[in-house]
Amino acid sequence: MTQAVEYDVVVLGAGPAGENVADRTRAAGLSTAVVESELIGGECSYWACMPSKALLRPVIAQADARRLPGLSGAVQGPLDTQAVLARRDEQTSHWKDDGQVGWLDSIGARVYRGSGVLDGARKVTVHGPEGEHHTLTARHAVVVSTGSRAVLPDIPGLAGAGAWTSREATSAREAPGRLAVVGGGVVGVEMATAWQALGSQVTMLVRGPGLLPRMEPFVGEHVAEALTEAGATIRADTEVTAVERRGGAGSGPVTLVLGNGERIEVDEVLIATGRAPRTDTIGLETVGLEPGSWLTVDDSCRVKGIDWLYAVGDVNHRALLTHQGKYQARIAGAAIAARAQHVPLLETDRWGAHSATADHDAVPQVVFSDPEAAAVGLSLAEAEQAGHRVRAVDYDLASVAGAGLYAENYRGHARMVVDLDREIVLGVTFVGAGVGELLHSATIAVAGEVPIDRLWHAVPSYPTISEIWLRLLETYREG
Repeated sequence: MTQAVEYDVVVLGAGPAGENVADRTRAAGLSTAVVESELIGGECSYWACMPSKALLRPVIAQADARRLPGLSGAVQGPLDTQAVLARRDEQTSHWKDDGQVGWLDSIGARVYRGSGVLDGARKVTVHGPEGEHHTLTARHAVVVSTGSRAVLPDIPGLAGAGAWTSREATSAREAPGRLAVVGGGVVGVEMATAWQALGSQVTMLVRGPGLLPRMEPFVGEHVAEALTEAGATIRADTEVTAVERRGGAGSGPVTLVLGNGERIEVDEVLIATGRAPRTDTIGLETVGLEPGSWLTVDDSCRVKGIDWLYAVGDVNHRALLTHQGKYQARIAGAAIAARAQHVPLLETDRWGAHSATADHDAVPQVVFSDPEAAAVGLSLAEAEQAGHRVRAVDYDLASVAGAGLYAENYRGHARMVVDLDREIVLGVTFVGAGVGELLHSATIAVAGEVPIDRLWHAVPSYPTISEIWLRLLETYREG
């Protein structure tokens, strides 16, 4: 049976970005349908942000406690792995989405279960799980928010070896005895941190010279040092050329063949080497776009060349982070509503209400490793490549009084990148225990383009780690 229904807005994908678009369009009075083929709440809720941080929180808490006299002796034993996994299950609602479905219902959005496929201009066909079909027409906008998926590289033997991706790494039922992590980015680092602490012997195999290559170089150095001290093995400049698992997926040990001919045997292997957009089966060809491609958008998140199609979240490849996808959704929702209301001139100028400017200039990210890494805006290399006349201001985070109180033998580093012509902060990076909670102050400074002279009057409380701001500003003035 096929049903045809018209809505103001149709959203493909009910992850955080899709949910936020629906929230904004419904708040503007636009009827909205949301189509989802898996769980409402998407990757973040069930296989990424929430489960990974649930795994990491006890790891970080124990590491912090072990650095405090008077407490360290009480926390020297291993973590209760099963208790950690049970809490992880609670944080993912045991992979049930009733609560998130209820929230979409509460805002008046109509949820369609099934695969949504574009079928020409403003039309979406939904293939339901029980063979039913719905034809949805959008009066104003279709929004693609289908996210991304992990990519397995073309390594002989890998496809049939049952390798972990980020999904398996965050939802595993037990800690493997030996885990190889291929890749040194955020997923690789966080999962190496978690599973090493939960009982696995972790070996990281990284093609490049170090970890977290998209951040300032000192970040990867600090994190690698700590992971090594925790018992992990990190092998840089190492390539995996073949994978063997004689018993097939999920059966028996895995042998990894390295570029130098060496063979390493492990119980599981996590591939954390990249992601691809989930756009290969959503009918892009019916609107003149390439299936499987990233969707190029303007700053209102409207797909270039199509005035009714929007893309938010990972699919537009601007910043593959949940919080940035939600930010884009708020911008896109406001733009869709304004255009539906025939507002003559949208605020699409830099930092305008309908412009996702932060995607270019103020993207914040925390890596929940031990130590944590946090950054916003441009690194020194990025700022120089962009043609800015800049100066990097560095400071040893451990020398701040609050760091010494936070933990014995605290180690960390901070960098502030200053635009010398405008006297504003273009980027800030921290590495050290607890620095994730410092990041929003840096984000405000970068997004607000707060002048250095005004930041001087933002007084950090004593004795907190946030006094690093005073030290950075003093160092800048002295230079």
